[in-house]
Amino acid sequence: MVGSVWAALGLSLTCTWALSLISPAWFQIPTFSFGVFTYCSWPQGDSWNQSCRTFRSLDDIPDIAWKVSAVMLLGGWILLAFNSILLLSWALFPKWLSSRKGSGPAPGVQVAAAIATVVGLLVFPISLASPFAKEACGASSTYRSGHCQLGWGYVTAILNAVLASLLSIIGWPHTTKVQGRTILISSDTERILFMPE
Repeated sequence: MVGSVWAALGLSLTCTWALSLISPAWFQIPTFSFGVFTYCSWPQGDSWNQSCRTFRSLDDIPDIAWKVSAVMLLGGWILLAFNSILLLSWALFPKWLSSRKGSGPAPGVQVAAAIATVVGLLVFPISLASPFAKEACGASSTYRSGHCQLGWGYVTAILNAVLASLLSIIGWPHTTKVQGRTILISSDTERILFMPE
């Protein structure tokens, strides 16, 4: 039961993270918005008539900090997707994976995904000093968005990073030492394992 809940949480987190990654609404003004991999423009007062473009390669991304952030954020998403697949297989096939300890097959993968995501989110605002962002946002600089406002894509990415961090902390296996024996408390398999010294 707990494995199914972890798998559902992992899959929903992966999907919302993918949505925020492809979103062009990280920073926006009334006629333009941009995200990590996409940007859109539209005529004043006609936001339904958008023209969007995608950065197809790292060479198309306008700034080195932006490139580093894109690699870290995409890497974090790939790790999160890999962890979700592991959680799903762990939830569907508990018989052959029941010998694993803790709350999932690889809690370290989720920790690595959370760390990569947080680093990518911290590096991305450095790219506000790029010529691309200055042209879009006016007087923008590192960690200062100028005329641009924070969009829902960046906020969603921050919330995903917080949730991924919390899930990795909650999901880490808990151990206790009692009279020279290690006791692994696993709520997923609903049993207590005694580990010899």
